[in-house]
Amino acid sequence: METFGEFDGALLVDKPAGPTSHDVVDVIRAHLGLKKVGHCGTLDPAATGLLILLLGKATRLSEKLMSDDKVYEGCVHFGIATSSYDAQGSVTAAAPPPHLALEQINDTAAALTGDLMQEPPMVSAVKQGGVPLYKLARKGIEVERKARLVHIYNFRFTDYVAPLGWCRVACTKGTYVRSLAHELGQKLGCGAHLRHLRRTDSGKFSVADAIELEQLIQTAPSSLAARIIPFLTLAR
Repeated sequence: METFGEFDGALLVDKPAGPTSHDVVDVIRAHLGLKKVGHCGTLDPAATGLLILLLGKATRLSEKLMSDDKVYEGCVHFGIATSSYDAQGSVTAAAPPPHLALEQINDTAAALTGDLMQEPPMVSAVKQGGVPLYKLARKGIEVERKARLVHIYNFRFTDYVAPLGWCRVACTKGTYVRSLAHELGQKLGCGAHLRHLRRTDSGKFSVADAIELEQLIQTAPSSLAARIIPFLTLAR
């Protein structure tokens, strides 16, 4: 029977804004002295929240855990559209947003639920011909992207104070919440982009149980072992 060590499992990390998901993997690999570390579902550098890191033999479970549904909390800025659909892109259109009521925003957002064919943004890590789209975008090159089928279970705003709206999105893997924000702005006729994004849940795991990256790197590896979700628990 195969045996598993204390570092063959998953570690839940609360990613801060700034580093890429791969940066976090590199930090953990160095801190724990492990060769095999991966993550389940990329977060954009500016996004925060739950990042599931797989350690050691648990990296073989990547496909299983990556397929889990996700939940996000976000802030959408109405009246300004950007090239990347988020606050990191250049402004492509700007106008004072029209008078919007929360009910009106939610009625329009409801039309963006269910099965959707979603085209990845040009500023994304999706590869075309082996080259990430964001590298092409940096050169001013825009290419046709293949739309992907995603499912939006829920897209609802809890508050709106012009020009900002706060929302919650429950969706399948591979969904671009910033694309939802962009399309919502188009449907409302005012343009919009995603200002902030935080992943709160992935499958049965919650950011409430995650450790902040800064705290993690200040914690001795021996003390982190208790936080690792064992391989056999993950495989169930």
